[in-house]
Amino acid sequence: MSRSAATHAVWAHTPERSNILMLRVMTWISLRLGRRPARLVLHLIATYFLLFAPRGRRASRDYLALALGRAVRWRDLYRHFFTFASTIHDRVYLINGRFDLFEFELHGEEKLRELLADGQGLFLLGAHLGSFEVVRALGRQVGDLTCAMVMHEENARKINSMLAAINPTAAQDIIGLGSVDAMLQVRDRLDAGQVVGVLADRTTGDDAREQVTLLDQPVALPSGPFRMAALLRRPVVFMTGLYLGGNRYAIHFDLLADFSAVPRTDRASAVQGAIASYAGRLDHYCRVAPFNWFNFYDFWKPVDAGSKARL
Repeated sequence: MSRSAATHAVWAHTPERSNILMLRVMTWISLRLGRRPARLVLHLIATYFLLFAPRGRRASRDYLALALGRAVRWRDLYRHFFTFASTIHDRVYLINGRFDLFEFELHGEEKLRELLADGQGLFLLGAHLGSFEVVRALGRQVGDLTCAMVMHEENARKINSMLAAINPTAAQDIIGLGSVDAMLQVRDRLDAGQVVGVLADRTTGDDAREQVTLLDQPVALPSGPFRMAALLRRPVVFMTGLYLGGNRYAIHFDLLADFSAVPRTDRASAVQGAIASYAGRLDHYCRVAPFNWFNFYDFWKPVDAGSKARL
């Protein structure tokens, strides 16, 4: 693995600072005391990371300098960590179905309904930007929406452990990329009219990547999710649930590409266009809600020569 690829894999190998016991304790406090009293603990968590997580603090400062376009102050760093802690904390309530505690703004819902109407399913591509967990709140807003998440096996195990700690009855439909029949599982979900969700801003280091521009800097994004959508000839929609403070979230849906009628000869250029559109949406929302970016590592690295994939 090259140095650049190894850097892209750092996020996958960084030890978890939280543990399951602490998560269970936090869940108990949150559900017994209520959201507002439990949020007081978040200030301690944000302060801890601000003081004792130098790598995350450095990554936060580098990112915020790009997103804000000015010198970064300590209160900016604190707000960044607090926003991250808030979205993690709200998972407790979202996973337990307490949607009544939140106010959700929906943007692009009509287009999502239109794309789902044909029963062929679609890809919902998110990022570590805001909360993807708010997709659970869409069942009552966008009808019977079922979302299967595609992720690497190691992350799938972490997610399952987290869900068991928060709510043992909360089922998460996860398709592990390490399984030999992963593509077949994805196709079956789509054929059933379901949504397949992918967080498409991170790579383990060995994945093919495409160089684009984000916040006026070169960045390498994985092309795998887009190539999968092209091969299966499905629409691709960008989704983010931006935390607005308090109990408010803004959920945005933006169509990136529809591969349903793209001929094979045009597939490569269509994938490149979809990745560029995805980067454009990331750029836009990073500037609109800069403290919602949750990649606390050196994200901006150029793609290695020869790492692009052919379709």
